[in-house]
Amino acid sequence: MEFKVENFKVEPLKNGKYVRAYLATFKLNEQERDWEVIKVGDSVAILIYNEDSKSFVLVKQFRPALYFNHKIPFTYELCAGLLDKDLSLEEIASEEILEETGFKVAPNELEKINSFYTCVGSSGSKQTLFYAKVDESKRVSSGGGVPGEEQIEVLELPLSKAKEFLFDESKAKTPGLMFAFYWFFKEKLND
Repeated sequence: MEFKVENFKVEPLKNGKYVRAYLATFKLNEQERDWEVIKVGDSVAILIYNEDSKSFVLVKQFRPALYFNHKIPFTYELCAGLLDKDLSLEEIASEEILEETGFKVAPNELEKINSFYTCVGSSGSKQTLFYAKVDESKRVSSGGGVPGEEQIEVLELPLSKAKEFLFDESKAKTPGLMFAFYWFFKEKLND
């Protein structure tokens, strides 16, 4: 999938749907301070391992913030989604797996890895990380995200190339993905 970026512009955000910017003022150790903060939603992310192909199922997508700050057009990521529905974390993760990758995984088939905080200098959003094991019998569509809203390319990274991928700085990736890979190598390959 090509990511052709044209007419990229930025303007001040007035009434964001997913992001709200604020100026926090406070006293810390008797010193007046201020700090720019943003309110964003918490999320789930899922490390998906395809047993048939012995590979990790990843998504590749355009990220405007990365493009704005670094002129990098896309990232390699875990399947993920915002907690923007009145559902359990597992139900949201299950929906995201289906929408983004095309695999059908029941909420009770997910294994929780851990929760952690991201962007602590600006948003402090919380992400809960899950693990899902799939095989080709669970593939029900090609994935790709919500039509008209997301353009997601589904990729499979062979397990044999995952460690090399981790340290390849030419591939933009999230810390959550890197942590998930390390968890997998420690917890699943040492079984």
